[in-house]
Amino acid sequence: MALLLAAIGLYGVMSYAVSQSARELGLRMALGAGASNLLRLVMKRGLALTAGGVALGAAVALGLTRLLGNLLYNVSPRDPLAFGSAFLVMTIAALAACLLPAWRATRTDPVQALRE
Repeated sequence: MALLLAAIGLYGVMSYAVSQSARELGLRMALGAGASNLLRLVMKRGLALTAGGVALGAAVALGLTRLLGNLLYNVSPRDPLAFGSAFLVMTIAALAACLLPAWRATRTDPVQALRE
């Protein structure tokens, strides 16, 4: 459930960021940027947000392992496999959440974006 909420939140933030930067993206397209360049730009912004969140979350999780260690069953509080799996799953969810706003950014009409 937490993963779904995180993905929906990141999707919302990325959709808002793309809508706010429509003029910038339209100008980039008018100056010759291709769809792959815009896709890469928006995906990079979304993954930067995810990297910051994952780093902050990992630091907090490592700090709280002493408090939650007795609640875990058959798992070490600092299990690298568990942390690595969580990182991988969050990265995949972030890629999926950023893909639709990035794809929509590539479909921006430069003329209409610059008129608004």
